[in-house]
Amino acid sequence: MIVEERLITYINSLDNGNTEILDKIENEARKNYVPIIRKETQNLLKLLLAMNCPKRILEVGTAVGFSALLMEEYNPVECRITTIENYEKRIPIAKENFLHAGKQNVIELLEGDAAEILKTLQEPYDFIFMDAAKGQYINFLPEVMRLLNKGGILVSDNVLQDGDIIESRFAVTRRDRTIHKRMRDYLYEITHMKELVTSVLPVGDGVTISVKKEGNEV
Repeated sequence: MIVEERLITYINSLDNGNTEILDKIENEARKNYVPIIRKETQNLLKLLLAMNCPKRILEVGTAVGFSALLMEEYNPVECRITTIENYEKRIPIAKENFLHAGKQNVIELLEGDAAEILKTLQEPYDFIFMDAAKGQYINFLPEVMRLLNKGGILVSDNVLQDGDIIESRFAVTRRDRTIHKRMRDYLYEITHMKELVTSVLPVGDGVTISVKKEGNEV
């Protein structure tokens, strides 16, 4: 737990809620132990979308399609969303959710390894949401930077690993040490890149918000 639980409970009690279909997808996901973005992160995304009105959105990590649908629903302007998912069991569920919401024509789901798919994309994006395998963020970053428009926003979720990110690598379980190191590398990289202005926030399981500067070439 990054922030005191009672404080999170209070903040979430102020939440205005989502649409009926999003609530249904969220409830189903939680019932089936599918990880989706936390309430605090949902509200942060809504704020960023309202502030920036991105027309082209890229999501790395679809899961069952909840966050893609949330971004489409709460973006004040019409947009197109490209989302990438590699886990075969979740892809048909995401497709069904997009179809049920009537958004299959504005949300494009690309199936496969994001590391390979990102290399094939050419369209610059105004907003990129990273919510895939945490140990791969550092590997995705060069292509993500290539695809992010100047002035565009990169949001990365689950970056603080329930607070374990501050621990020594020897304090985390052996199986988590590679992810721990790679996430530390990722956080250092995006906070020190001259092309980005980045803030690390203790929201949900940790979120970074990065803006690509207007005047620099990658």
